[in-house]
Amino acid sequence: MSVAASQIDVRELTGHNDGQAVERYLAVTGLGKGYPWCAAFVCWVYRTAGFSRPASAWSPDLFPKSRITKEVLPGNIIGIYFPELRRIAHAGLIVKQDGEYMVSVEGNTNVSGGREGDGVYLKRRHVRTIYRIADWVTEGRRLP
Repeated sequence: MSVAASQIDVRELTGHNDGQAVERYLAVTGLGKGYPWCAAFVCWVYRTAGFSRPASAWSPDLFPKSRITKEVLPGNIIGIYFPELRRIAHAGLIVKQDGEYMVSVEGNTNVSGGREGDGVYLKRRHVRTIYRIADWVTEGRRLP
């Protein structure tokens, strides 16, 4: 979680999914600037922490059945469901649970918690807004 926390306050360069840090996040998933990057941010954090997976910029890919959990542990991934898209369309990393709220570090969000934001933020979301939790740490594959 120290890797994720070190990125809080990173902002896009022009508000169009760009900037040096954003492009580093996207590169971990094989994408260049201009793409939504919440899932790429999560993957960059995992890669920087020494894990080879997850490695997809498509947020639904971060939640395969084999990784779904109910455990609220630091580093587990939260998925936010967007009914208009009929899928998980935003992801972040759990810091902790604080009563009925989940504290998370999220990329490509904003002050209001949108899925197309301008930076990396520390967020508080009500637990009812969390659609899925995925555990990629337990039995995760560390890089050699």
